[in-house]
Amino acid sequence: MTQTDYFVHESAYVDEGAKIGKGTRIWHFSHVMPGAEIGENVSIGQNVNIGGKAKIGSRCKIQNNVSVYDLVEIEEDVFCGPSMVFTNVWNPRAFISRKHEYRKTLVRRGSTLGANATIVCGVTIGRYAFIGAGAVVNCDVPDFGLVVGVPARRTGWVCKCGVRLKFHEGKATCEACGDSYVLDGDVCREAP
Repeated sequence: MTQTDYFVHESAYVDEGAKIGKGTRIWHFSHVMPGAEIGENVSIGQNVNIGGKAKIGSRCKIQNNVSVYDLVEIEEDVFCGPSMVFTNVWNPRAFISRKHEYRKTLVRRGSTLGANATIVCGVTIGRYAFIGAGAVVNCDVPDFGLVVGVPARRTGWVCKCGVRLKFHEGKATCEACGDSYVLDGDVCREAP
């Protein structure tokens, strides 16, 4: 890709060796490290840092003040709210190097990570999950799961469009878009 395929603000840095998809926009004071992979039509807000072993899928929105560290993988259509936080070391110490202990974090397609949420390394955020603002996620979140609080706890389920679902006898129809879902124990899935 040539830089004419994507936009980089004059105050941002994209290091040689980063892979940037067509139509992506990288805004003020952001830094993309060598080896980082960013898909097409991604919006990288102000003051964002993308690690060299991070992957971001197409059509994501990474809002201001987010750092996507090494071994964080974000699939397509994910929203990372302002100042939300990823980690990559479980027990960091300034005086001990633990780069060999990085844990992978996976954010599946279509998820929303609310403003100021913290995602502790080593977890998987399921497809179309919704992490409330300020939540601290320290365990896996299921597909369509709605989690809030410190530590984050599942309080419900959301539609692909982000609206909270209301289940009756294990079935729900989204009040906003009309999509249907079934609930089987702790598993929410789209109705066949």
